[in-house]
Amino acid sequence: MTELSKSQKAAQEEFKPFLAGCHRLSRGAPVSWIKRGWEDYKRAPVSSAIYGLAIVLISYIVFGVAWYFGSVTVAIAMLSAFIFVAPILCLGLYSVARQLKRYPEADFRKSFSHGCACFGELSIFIIVMIVIALLWARAASMIHVFFPTGDGSMTGLITFLAIGSAVGSIFVTIAFSVSAFSLPMVMDKKVDILTSCVSSINAVLRNKATMAFWAGTLVLFTAIGILTAFIGFMVIIPLLGYATWHSYRDTLIVDDWEDRIDEFTNVEVVKDIGSEQTED
Repeated sequence: MTELSKSQKAAQEEFKPFLAGCHRLSRGAPVSWIKRGWEDYKRAPVSSAIYGLAIVLISYIVFGVAWYFGSVTVAIAMLSAFIFVAPILCLGLYSVARQLKRYPEADFRKSFSHGCACFGELSIFIIVMIVIALLWARAASMIHVFFPTGDGSMTGLITFLAIGSAVGSIFVTIAFSVSAFSLPMVMDKKVDILTSCVSSINAVLRNKATMAFWAGTLVLFTAIGILTAFIGFMVIIPLLGYATWHSYRDTLIVDDWEDRIDEFTNVEVVKDIGSEQTED
């Protein structure tokens, strides 16, 4: 009987849903995510500063190399390199936010190691993002061929910008839908990247208005960071990383999967910090 129970349990553990369910979100949910992200930032200033500084330095390197060589090809290559590094840093930010949910403070070294521990799934995700970027670049070059702007006419320029923006928005939507919740899920649970990406797309499609608001918020904050000569990324990127973690926790139902990381720090867990805040 015991052996049968063990086999049944093993079978249940082996069988996992193809995608995670999701909650219906209110349209104002992104405001709550930003607020909670800011609270996490204040509770982990050292880790936030380290990750923020890393993003700022990487941004300057990408921009500087592309500017020095003055080549679109080099700019694309540097952007691809940035795609390789940035997700690892974001995974670290997700780990910090998760630690703060369970512990009074976060451990930076563990957060970075947790991000690196997901590199197998992360590498597949990076390949998917690069393929999307290359298809986008190819589509942009084709638009330039069929709708040239060399004649200098305003009509030609407007047509080029309109079609280019429309095509670009399709690729942006695809990339956003794939990545909205997939990386936090991979860091949090023992799940493959395909399941996390499909779960992310499903959640975005079921919460179109809210996710459009969230996407606009991300664009706004990113634009602010760029307009401040990347210095604003010191605060903005960690803030958005923590907010993304809270968006994932509020949206996806992931109880069917085991935690990828069992322990975060050596300190004793007295009680769930989130539960404590709820009780207050």
